Amino acid sequence: MKQITSAQNPFIKSLVLLQEKSKARKQSGTFLIEGQREIELALKGGYSIETILYVPEITGNQAVSHFADADIEWIEISKEVYQKLAYRDTTEGILAVAKTKPLSLSELQLPENPLIVVMEAIEKPGNIGAMLRTCDAAKVDAVIIANPKTDLYNPNIVRSSVGCLFTNQIATASTEETIAFLQKNNIHFYSATLQNSTAYHTQDYTQPTALVVGTEATGLSQLWRDKATQNIIIPMQGAIDSMNVSVAAAVLIFEAKRQRGF
Repeated sequence: MKQITSAQNPFIKSLVLLQEKSKARKQSGTFLIEGQREIELALKGGYSIETILYVPEITGNQAVSHFADADIEWIEISKEVYQKLAYRDTTEGILAVAKTKPLSLSELQLPENPLIVVMEAIEKPGNIGAMLRTCDAAKVDAVIIANPKTDLYNPNIVRSSVGCLFTNQIATASTEETIAFLQKNNIHFYSATLQNSTAYHTQDYTQPTALVVGTEATGLSQLWRDKATQNIIIPMQGAIDSMNVSVAAAVLIFEAKRQRGF
């Protein structure tokens, strides 16, 4: 089995770039996954793993048997190398190099009566990761990121989603493309916005539905407000007029699931 003990190794330097630079991820079509559970979820989600790097002193020998696949290259690395690559504070001693997936709308496979979540221009990876966790918990049928402002394979999204990046069907597209896709597939969409809105719980989400959320700072773009089946709002009873977008999305998603009988 191959071993790498120096953080100055050219291959290790290329992996550092994958962690730090979106451009490197896009050019290579690869990204890093950290943690045994996350790697397992990626494999179950149909992601192709090229290489697994691990520290035997941390993972033990069981890590190797967990991912028995002849097509995966295994590399033993030193703790020094792992610390150079690891993104999280807690250490598990195992990382994988995985291939990115196509994220086009045409790749989505929807059931007859889908529940979809659309996120427009969300910038903070932590918010995207949190919403992906909620989407997994509610088992929504697809997630569409409209006008994406951050690379979906950003290590902070991988980390904050705790592997739910790999358990959701995800596509990225422009707002215009997303609206056209929803209209073509006869999916009603409800835009969460302060303007011209009605209380979210008064709407019927038992039909093909997309719930659309935007940034806390600027909200959704005008096109979403104009084209929506209905603009919706979560009534606020305190001094502020909005919640964290991941919290708001969770409220909307689970109202839809409640109406659908979970």
